[in-house]
Order: sequence, then structure tokens, then C-alpha cells
Amino acid sequence: MMHSVGTLETSYRALAAAQKGHARGAPAYSVYVNRRLGRVLAALAFRAGFSPNQVTALSALHTFAAIALIATVPNDPWVGFAAAALLVLGYAWDSADGQVARLSGGGSIAGEWLDHFVDAIKISSLHLAVAIGLYRFAPEIPRVWLLVPLAFSAVATTTFFGMLLNDLLKGARGVPSTHARGGGTFARSMMLLPTDFGVVCLVFVLWGAPVLFLWAYGILFVFAALFLVAAAAKWFREMQRVD
Repeated sequence: MMHSVGTLETSYRALAAAQKGHARGAPAYSVYVNRRLGRVLAALAFRAGFSPNQVTALSALHTFAAIALIATVPNDPWVGFAAAALLVLGYAWDSADGQVARLSGGGSIAGEWLDHFVDAIKISSLHLAVAIGLYRFAPEIPRVWLLVPLAFSAVATTTFFGMLLNDLLKGARGVPSTHARGGGTFARSMMLLPTDFGVVCLVFVLWGAPVLFLWAYGILFVFAALFLVAAAAKWFREMQRVD
């Protein structure tokens, strides 16, 4: 038993020493909460002999179970808490797969593709599930408000695509990625907190109170949209400098 604890602690410390850089655009929950949760899960998964792809599958299982709840089950308060817990765990497992890959000596291109592919489905379908759930189970909400999750899906998907495209184009020209460059600070991370996917996960604790949920969710959408506008301008200027 003591040996198991020791090896688990060794794995955890090895992960702590091999973390990716704190990117300038990384928001606080992802850096200070999700990455640490993922580190614990990664150490457990590594000791259990899970592969990075199996950890990605665990992330998908938790996340899509939450999405199914939101879209198909009446919005009782317990549904919101269950969905939030599943989304938080899914996000933590999403951080863990890359950390397991690092403990295993490096990941594969196929594993990275699978990770991003699952992320793309998650980011778009979560907000579509919100629209479906509100339409089916919250008749008191004016139908025009269903445009908010539809727009949120478009904004979140475009932001994710833009980030991937930045790293792809820069990497093809030998420019380090944002994670490799680092440069993030606590203050900047806190400023970006409303744009964090982890905060979107947590807001589902309000799912049982649709009006309150929509206010909180709508505020996050506004921040996400403003971030995309500002980021797109910045990314375009960066691409001009790369040229």
C-alpha cells in the first residue's frame, strides 16, 4: 500500500515538473483548477495503466453524458448539478490525457487528433443541447432567447478553430506556440476568467432555474463574443508579422 502511494506521488510530482507553459491567453480556471485536477486524474490513470486515448474516452464519456442530460431530461435542479459535475470531470479528464501522454514518454499524432476532434464536438454540441433543453423544458423562456445558445455555439466553435489554426500555421513556419512561449500572469488569467470553459461548466448548477441560468449564461456569451472579436484582430496582426 505504501508503495502504491509512493508511486502515485512520484507520478504526480513528475507531472508537476513537466507542465506546459502558462500561455498568455489561458484563463484562470483552466490554469489553476482544471490543470491541477487533471494532474491528479492523470497520476491515477497512469498508475492504473490507462493509455492517453483511453483517458480521452473517459473525458468524452463524462462530457457527452452531461450534454445528453441537458438535452433530454426535464430541468430539475438535480439535473443541473449532475450536468455541472460531469462537465467538470470531463474537462479535468481532457487535461489529464495530455499529461498521461507526457508521463508515458510522449503522445502520438493520432492521440492529439482524437483529443481535438472530441473537443470540437463538445464545444459545439454543448450549446446546441442548451437550446434544445430550453426549448423542451422551459416554456416560460421567450423563444427569441434560444438564439443565445445558438450564437454561443458559433462563437465557441470559431474561437476553438482560430486557436488551432494559429498554432498550425505558426508551427509550419517554426514559430513557437502560445504554450511554448508562456508569458501568462495571474492577473491576466483572472481577467480572462469569464471566457473559461470551466466557468461555462459551473454555470449549469443554475440549470434548474432557467431565467437565472440564462442571465449568467448570457453574460458569459457576451464575454466570449467580445473576446473573439478582440482575439481575431490580434491573431490577424500576428499572422501579418509571421508573413
